[in-house]
Amino acid sequence: MAISLLGGQAMALPLDIEEQRLNALAQHQPELLNRYQPQLDHLLKRYRADPGELTVTRKVAEDANALWRTAVEDVQSGVWDDRPLYWHRLALRRELKTAPAGFSIAPWQRQILLSTVENASRGMSDIQFDESTEIRILLTGFDPFQLDQQLDQSNPSGLAALALDGKRWQVNGQWAQIESVLIPVRFQDFDDGLIESLLTPYLRDNSVDLILTVSMGRDQFDLERFPGRNRSASAPDNRNVHTGASKSTPLPPSLNGAELHGPEFVEFSLPAAQMQQATGPYAIRDNRTIRTLNGKREAQALHQLDGTVSVEGSGGGYLSNEISYRSLLLKQLLGSPVPIGHIHTPKVNGFEPAHNRAIVEQLHAMIEHAALAL
Repeated sequence: MAISLLGGQAMALPLDIEEQRLNALAQHQPELLNRYQPQLDHLLKRYRADPGELTVTRKVAEDANALWRTAVEDVQSGVWDDRPLYWHRLALRRELKTAPAGFSIAPWQRQILLSTVENASRGMSDIQFDESTEIRILLTGFDPFQLDQQLDQSNPSGLAALALDGKRWQVNGQWAQIESVLIPVRFQDFDDGLIESLLTPYLRDNSVDLILTVSMGRDQFDLERFPGRNRSASAPDNRNVHTGASKSTPLPPSLNGAELHGPEFVEFSLPAAQMQQATGPYAIRDNRTIRTLNGKREAQALHQLDGTVSVEGSGGGYLSNEISYRSLLLKQLLGSPVPIGHIHTPKVNGFEPAHNRAIVEQLHAMIEHAALAL
């Protein structure tokens, strides 16, 4: 029996693959864990000082949101690094699963606390548009991924989410504002309806004016015009889960235990031409390249893809394509007019702060051009 932070004599929950990588990180790049360690130590002392169930539940929510705010402020003060937030979220999860404190808690209660950490430390509890804001933009980025190949990997899309969260500026006399969240690179979260749960209130009520999903991609900016329904990437997610899909056997994703039904391809609704006017060191492509079972091709119009089976959307066959597909399918189902689309940023090799900064600055310029077109 292990003594856990939240459970007296309770079985600790097993660490998942993401959490297990913390040991390797502590050996090879301890600075990523040390950056917010004083804050993490402070949080754990708070739990131990008053380990009542309701108190810990409230404090976990507060502290996970404080971790998000710390990372946002860190990046916006000039530290162009998304990685400390990712690794400290995992460190907090590990402590909640394993460290000692004092009251009994059932496994399902512990899972609620872990879900609270996930949502709050990803900015999902911090989406707050100022009352004076007239152009409301919701932006999603992703966690670092492919960490077994490169443990120090950064993700410019996650960095952009942190750098641009709360950003406000004027567009033709109107205030525009970006609010950001970070999305996990995990198939199960998508299958459990994370994207639908996040976006439904905004698309049902049309309470935002633009939704941009962003991920790391190729050597330039790609505006991914035609997302596809099926998964086909052989790459695992951050928990080393494989879907079994491939280019020869594409597979549809799930939604709450059932196959996700929808057209084979959908089309984004971004003001692409205006966004391509943004200047910077990288090209901005309106990417129309897709793959069906008959091979790769460029499509000029969505109707040209009728009767095909999707293998890769313009954004590929991984979760970057899928977040775009799910967002646009939900928009259709709810009859929302809100423009939605996916942006692939240029890729970075490991951690390249100057490269990251240039990517974020050009992405912001693209968003400014999009706001002018709304």
